[in-house]
Amino acid sequence: DSLRENIYFHLVEVISYPLFDFPPYTLALACKLYEVAAQYGLDIIHVHYAIPHSVSAYLAREMLGAAAPRIVTTLHGTDIVLVGMDPSYRSITGFRINNSHGVTAVSDFLARTTRRQFPVEREIKVIPNFVDVDHFDRREDAALRSNYASPREKIICHVSNFRPIKRAQDVVRVFHRVAAEIPARLLMVGNGPDYGNCIQAVRELGLSDRVHFLDFVYDVSRVLSISDLFLFPSELESFGLAVLEAMSCRLPVVATRVGGLPEVVMHGESGFLEELGDLEAMASRAVEILSDDNLAERMGQRGRIISQERFALKDVVKKYESYYLSVLEGEG
Repeated sequence: DSLRENIYFHLVEVISYPLFDFPPYTLALACKLYEVAAQYGLDIIHVHYAIPHSVSAYLAREMLGAAAPRIVTTLHGTDIVLVGMDPSYRSITGFRINNSHGVTAVSDFLARTTRRQFPVEREIKVIPNFVDVDHFDRREDAALRSNYASPREKIICHVSNFRPIKRAQDVVRVFHRVAAEIPARLLMVGNGPDYGNCIQAVRELGLSDRVHFLDFVYDVSRVLSISDLFLFPSELESFGLAVLEAMSCRLPVVATRVGGLPEVVMHGESGFLEELGDLEAMASRAVEILSDDNLAERMGQRGRIISQERFALKDVVKKYESYYLSVLEGEG
């Protein structure tokens, strides 16, 4: 948003030239970082993902010489458990972790995984992802809800990028079991590689009249606010930001006990965590919550409190500010 005070957007222009099979984004970003750092005298460049952004920051710093700012790299997961583990990128990923002036990870799980997979020689500071608890709060919207469900029906929601690792087809299969026991509708929010497979699964299971696909939603909080349960059977999550946003909107959660999700969802308090692929257990938990309004409300309220106390935007920003100061003092 170019109208926000003290926030500036600098466009990275990537050339298209027959010499390159792929646009050289990493080099273009390095040049832009160099230009901005030199123009504004930056003290810190904070990049997200070791590959490729931390590499670009390193190149920019080398060009800047004595006036170079310090580099803070935040690991989010994909750069470690997928790209970083590929033999083609493993060495440079480890290099950027060890040669950043500060390194943070969004969960204890990710920090442990990084230390296990790479010869890490420096501290990894865990600073979790955050949520804007003021924006992601439940706001009843009877008119919007009536577009998708009758008053007697429950609404289950799933939000993701529909990559295979999210196991969105499992959402459909769990819903099929739930819908056999209680009146319910399913809202599938997002788009991605498994989108077509999910549509096919819905057709094969005879659920076309009970599942709604919302491809592009600008304000996800509106959809979360009309839902009764958030379903997230992901194969691996370094944190689980979609789950946190649902909790902030007072939604009980049924998710898998993988990666960093147990650091976000308190099992038995803000929702339930089940083993990966155990669709029967997830369906049973969903029915348990949706059949008990008191339990659903209690879990929803607990999720809201956890979001406010542990993951609120203003508090996490303060942690980053404190970390920046320690990096500038040479302690990061």
